[in-house]
Amino acid sequence: MSTATADSTAAPKAVVLFDGDCAFCQRSVRILKSLDWFRRFAMQNAREESNWPPASEALSLPKMLEEMHLVTPDRRHTYAGFRAFRWMAWRLPLTWPLAPFLYLPGVPWLGDRVYRWIAKNRYSLVPCHDGVCAVPTKK
Repeated sequence: MSTATADSTAAPKAVVLFDGDCAFCQRSVRILKSLDWFRRFAMQNAREESNWPPASEALSLPKMLEEMHLVTPDRRHTYAGFRAFRWMAWRLPLTWPLAPFLYLPGVPWLGDRVYRWIAKNRYSLVPCHDGVCAVPTKK
């Protein structure tokens, strides 16, 4: 089921592409939605390729399953992982005070590593639904 909706009268939104089969990712999206007071983001299951937003950079399912991706409202930029989180921090009122610190020397390096560790281990961080949380095999 797609969580991104198209409304021709609404301002374009940034699209957050996440692993819809991941319980940790689903929980994170629920938190992001609750923080998105100005409704600037549309959440989209990356596994629904037919619903991907247009983007200036090619989107790749294997890459999106490694880390969350964000396509900016103007569709000119795509950010992944920590860089996507940092872009969102400027647009979520509760994270505005944190956003400038995400650019301090060393923070992007550390943020990338922490984000990648979480992404790699996300299936074991949140209990699975009905005991199913296997990482899909690569074809």
